[in-house]
Amino acid sequence: MPQAGPSGLRSGQIATSAAQQTPITDIYDRDGLHVRWYLQSGLNYDIENNLFWNLASVFSPQSRFNSDENWLEGYAKPGVGFDKTFADGAIFYGKVSAVASRTWGTDAFDSRNQGAITLEEGYLGFRTGGAGARFDLSVGPRELTLGSGMLIANGGVNGFERGALKFGPRKAWKQAAIGRIINGRQTITGYFIEPRELPSNNGRNQLAGVDFRYDAPNEDFLGFTYINVLRSESPYIRAAPGGTGEPTIIPDGRDQTNVVNLYFRGSRDAGPLRNWFITGDVAYQWNNRINMSAWAARGQIGYKFADTPWTPTLIYTAKYFSGDNPDTPKLERFDPLYYEGSPGIWATGAESSMVFINTNVKALEFSGAVQPSQKITVTLRYSYIAAAQLDSPLQFGQATRFVRTPSGYNLVDGVTRSHLSDDFFLEYNQILTSNMFLTIGLAASFPGAGIKAAIPGKAPTWTGAFANVVINF
Repeated sequence: MPQAGPSGLRSGQIATSAAQQTPITDIYDRDGLHVRWYLQSGLNYDIENNLFWNLASVFSPQSRFNSDENWLEGYAKPGVGFDKTFADGAIFYGKVSAVASRTWGTDAFDSRNQGAITLEEGYLGFRTGGAGARFDLSVGPRELTLGSGMLIANGGVNGFERGALKFGPRKAWKQAAIGRIINGRQTITGYFIEPRELPSNNGRNQLAGVDFRYDAPNEDFLGFTYINVLRSESPYIRAAPGGTGEPTIIPDGRDQTNVVNLYFRGSRDAGPLRNWFITGDVAYQWNNRINMSAWAARGQIGYKFADTPWTPTLIYTAKYFSGDNPDTPKLERFDPLYYEGSPGIWATGAESSMVFINTNVKALEFSGAVQPSQKITVTLRYSYIAAAQLDSPLQFGQATRFVRTPSGYNLVDGVTRSHLSDDFFLEYNQILTSNMFLTIGLAASFPGAGIKAAIPGKAPTWTGAFANVVINF
């Protein structure tokens, strides 16, 4: 979906064989001033069976959590943007938009009939023109993604009291000041951001940092990001010593955390490596205040059969997010921050992505996509998901339970066997019109040995399906 700003205001114009027609989104376009409207909207129906492998019936039977749910959700995101181009090529621009979202029924996290209307974007910016280095500065709520979206992408929280859990229509940061220096293919971005958190779970986070990026002509890139958490009340969790006992909650744990992230994409346009591509991400986190040292990495290799009917594309991915080692005094649990959680980007698994955020997990993933026509794409994804560290929290207290030992019962956290799940996800995408899109998905998550060992009796297969239609102007 197109982002706001000078570069996106004129996208999507409809051409004819005779002349360029005025886009229906145009409000005013004269004397260097261009004003247009935006609209994104969608409706999604979701069905889930054996949610979370029925873990709730084992660990929290008193909650009466229903493991079989279906619900409808929708959203609308209207907006207005403008750009004013001056004689020297400089551009003054801005945009304002809002999101109205709603869930009808009870979703996967037991939120029923919830919805909200919130501001999405509301920024002003100025970009210099002319030859040589250009400067771009904007202030106000807007979207910002750094690198591949490993750490900085989703600035808005969805679901719960806001509804539209699966759609996740909120992307913009609540507050943002973004400055860029653009010199040819090199871009330096300095930023200050504050996420739009839920009123019911507000960690009062603020982050700042810098990103250096080089974009090659063939869509390859190389970049480096630094992130500093200026302020946070979000807690961290530490594994119990030896993995036995209750985990420790560290209040304000994220406060003063530092992160560095190196990312790249490489490919060749000709020769024996033509149609192959690789991507990589490595991130390291530290926080001297709480003796934290954590890391994560992802590598991908893919091949596109460009000269074959349906142009199949195959991608193999390996990724790792460190967990807290219960046998060391350090905190090694990786903090995924605000990653892009869409399938095929940074989500770990399909159904399992609602359980295992990108911390204390490792995964091997394989995807294959075909295009029967220019308007249809069919993708099959498989994920093997395992715990990076045994007897250590996967999230906050997941799989905390009593286990029998020769000396009695001990309280343990996490899993005692690594394999968590095998996920399959089949997705069908179709472009219905230039502004309307259909997506249908089927998913299944088969519990691994780690989940089975935590559940007395047989752990069921978790299945789900959805269908949605989205319009975008």
